[in-house]
Formats: sequence, C-alpha cells, structure tokens
Amino acid sequence: MKRVGVIGGGQLASMMADAAQKLGVELVIQTPSKQDPAVSIAQELVFAPVDDTSATEILAKKCDVITFENEFVNLQALSVLAQQGVCFRPRLEALAPLLDKYHQRCYLRDLGLPVPKFFAVDEAENLKSKIEYLGFPLVLKSRRHGYDGQGTFIIPDLATLEQKLTLNQSLFLLEEFVPFERELAVIAARSVEGEIITYPVVETQQEQQVCRRVIAPAQITPNQVAEIQAIAHTLLNSLEVVGIFGIELFLGADGKILVNEIAPRTHNSGHFSLDACETSQFEQHLRAVCGLPLGNPALQCAGAVMVNLLGYENSHSEYQSQRQKIAEIPQAHVHWYGKTESRPGRKLGHVTVLLDNQNRESGSAYAVGVGTAIAHTIESIWYPR
Repeated sequence: MKRVGVIGGGQLASMMADAAQKLGVELVIQTPSKQDPAVSIAQELVFAPVDDTSATEILAKKCDVITFENEFVNLQALSVLAQQGVCFRPRLEALAPLLDKYHQRCYLRDLGLPVPKFFAVDEAENLKSKIEYLGFPLVLKSRRHGYDGQGTFIIPDLATLEQKLTLNQSLFLLEEFVPFERELAVIAARSVEGEIITYPVVETQQEQQVCRRVIAPAQITPNQVAEIQAIAHTLLNSLEVVGIFGIELFLGADGKILVNEIAPRTHNSGHFSLDACETSQFEQHLRAVCGLPLGNPALQCAGAVMVNLLGYENSHSEYQSQRQKIAEIPQAHVHWYGKTESRPGRKLGHVTVLLDNQNRESGSAYAVGVGTAIAHTIESIWYPR
C-alpha cells in the first residue's frame, strides 16, 4: 500500500479521501491546525505550517512520496530533502518557475505560449512609459501568495496605481487588462511515463476575482479546444511534471486564447469531475503521483455546473437549511468542507449539478444555457436576499 504525504490540509486535500480509499492509498497530512478540513480523513497527521521544512522531514519518513495541496512552500529548504532522496511529485524543479507570478509569466512567454503583455514593477526604470504601453485600465498582481482574487487589483488610473505601489513595489507585476469574452480553464495530468490527459475545457465565471461558477463543457470551437490541449501538453512536458495542473485562460473577443495563470495542483475549476467524470481530478492526481496508469477524464453526462458556496458573513453556522434545499435540486451533489468559521468570500463548499441528455440541444451550448439557470437557482437559495 502506497503512503502519500500531502503538504497542506485544506479542502483540496480532503477531497482526495474517496480516491485514496478506492486506490488503496493512505494519506499523511502536514497541516497547521486541528480544524483544517483534511484532518478528519488523514491516516496520520503532522501538525505544522506547510513551510516548516523540519516537519516535512518527519512527513517524509512516514510516506513513499510527497505531493502538494498548495504552493505556499519554501522550495529552497525542501531541495535539501530532495537531495537526500525524498520523492516530491511534482518535482521541485517544476514548481520553481511558477510560484512567483512574474517568473511564471516569463516562463510561459519563453515557451512561446500566448500571454498578456506584462512587466515587473521593479524592472521598470521608466514606469510611465511602461504604463503608456499597457494603457489603463491595467492589472496589478502580487507576485507571491495571491489566490481567490487576493492580491489582484484592477487599476483605473495613475493615481490609484501610485497609491497601491506605496505598499511595496518590488512585490508586484503589472499586466494589460484583457477585455475577454469569457474565462476558461482546463485540468491536465501527466504520468511518470510522460502520458498526458486533459479534462473537458470549462468556462469559469468570476465575481470580484473569485470563481463563482464553472460550466462544463465550455462553449468554444473544436479548434480552440485543440489549441488549449496543445498549450497543456507544451507546458507539462516542458516542466516534466508528475501530477495534476490547473490552467486558467482568457478567450478574447477576437477568438484568441491567452494563458492567465497556472496552478500546480488540483484546482477549483476541476471540482465538477468528482461527480461528472469517470475519473476525478483527485483520483487522477493520486494515480499520477503513485505511478499508476492515468484514468479516463471523460464526462459521464451531457454536462455539469459547479457552484461555489462562498461565505457572505462572519459566522459559525453550518447552513443546514440552505444545504438541504440545494440538495433537493435534481442531480445535485453538495460537498461541504466542514470549516468551522465563515467569512465573506471564503469557500465553504460547492455543489455540482449533472445535466442529462433529455432535451439536449447542442452540447456545450446546452450546458452553458441550462447550467447558468441552475447556478442562479442555487445562488438564490444560498445567498440572502
């Protein structure tokens, strides 16, 4: 029986539980708090922050391979363990160009992948000429540790930019604002042998830079699907990764695809796969890191919509009434993360509704139309009026 160490104990780690049981894998979790979602599903625990390398050394002695639930780790410190023979999947060298968003942008650009125009604030000797090149509005991003919209700012004018940059200008990336038609994402996995599979491309719908809904499959052309799959193959092969990656993209009004960001782990845009696909992203990741053959990522239904259940208040409620009403929607699957505290914007759970073939119109168009309507029904139950 394989023992997999997981650095991070949030909901992404907890959602590996069913797959681990199915595959005969034991999970050993390194996480700082006894309240974290993955604590209840772990075979063994190491209570420590994810960047505590001495704790990761203890974790390594308890398992065969170590993987990551989040990327907020100290690669330099972990490399000492790798040199001592600890097996990390994905390998640390694959994470190195991705953790800083400026370095990630440079890596993607140098691979020849399409990305928005960008520059690091600290490299801009003439900031005003660079800004004129991008034009307003533009996007200011923290180079490290930004997720769920944290550290991302839409900047309308120079005064707002100067105000933000007084925080610490060396930690920011500036990029053009892309007037996209829609946002897309794809989950891709690569095995030890170098086999790559991709999940259906999905549409992600954001509000205030936080994902609210995911609709599978996205309503895009076969050529656009092929281009996105090619991007995934180029990226994963270049990095020689083993495991799951989430790739976020923009679809421009002109039909062009741009890569937005890379997540070197399971990803919110792939949660629909738990209920809608033959092999979930969580099982796929464990298959890859354990050296098992990859599974079939295909949809087992006409389509699916996933809606994040986000906190909208500060409370300790379990929201049983709302969850029960949502569960009564036909083909609804509610996943609750068991977090003890709610706060605005925090991901407390998600619900996936499977779309069947009855009255199916035309594949992705059907998924987007029906999925959006179902999402609004869920949100009318979840959020107070």
